[in-house]
Amino acid sequence: MSTELVVRRLLIDLQAPFARDWCGGDAFSTAFFNALSMSFPFGEQFFIDAVRDAVATLPPETQDKYRAEVRGFIGQEATHRRIHSLFNAHLEKQGLVDRWTERASKRLSLMEGADPRHALAVTAATEHFTAMFAEWLLAHPQILDGAEPRLRTMWLWHSAEELEHKSVAFDVYRAAGGSDEWRTRWFRRVTLMFLGDLMHQTLANLRHEKQLWKWSTWKSAARILLARDGLLRGNYAMWRRYLRADFHPAQQDSSLSERWLVENRAAYVPVGAAATQPDTAAA
Repeated sequence: MSTELVVRRLLIDLQAPFARDWCGGDAFSTAFFNALSMSFPFGEQFFIDAVRDAVATLPPETQDKYRAEVRGFIGQEATHRRIHSLFNAHLEKQGLVDRWTERASKRLSLMEGADPRHALAVTAATEHFTAMFAEWLLAHPQILDGAEPRLRTMWLWHSAEELEHKSVAFDVYRAAGGSDEWRTRWFRRVTLMFLGDLMHQTLANLRHEKQLWKWSTWKSAARILLARDGLLRGNYAMWRRYLRADFHPAQQDSSLSERWLVENRAAYVPVGAAATQPDTAAA
């Protein structure tokens, strides 16, 4: 870890409501992004806790080595948590029900009292998923064509920062003596849990909006997920790469993140070092 991560305040107003079909009128992409957002407040807090708890087990000199990056990671994730909580509040007013958080909470409660490296392995695995999604979205911003501008900015900013801090949990896991066996074992489990929860919540969102059985919905789903460069099919090689013994997140290109952050400086304000308490992050 060589550079301190920048914590940024996103300059958008999430107090005003937005349309139910905010993503260019596309039912599937709207439901899909809404489902992802529902996972973030609980998930981001879990990641923060996992990294912080694991760092506390390291020798003081090793903690010093990772201190700046961990502080930046916590600040960025706490900001994401706050932003998506505001976004999700509008979804709740629209009548959408978050079923993801309850399932994830019950599942992860089973890890209480376990070696903190298990939670960190789950975090590193999920961070790989978010990094894959982030790079895909930054490479295919047309998915957000027609989306409300402030929400388009929100998703691309989030993606840029996910790529930026993609190595933190992985590096701390290695520093804590985490094994490749458990790293890959948890990755396979997270694959099933994450994709299952994502599809379950997306279908629930579509059902609520009465868009589930429309041909246009499934045509959009096939295009976004299963096209040659789609989210699932196009990321299979990157998914498999995590299982290799020589894998490191830095092997994934971050140039799209760097470019977006440079070209969209007007969309955010750097706020310096991360706050130590997640709830104090700027929104």
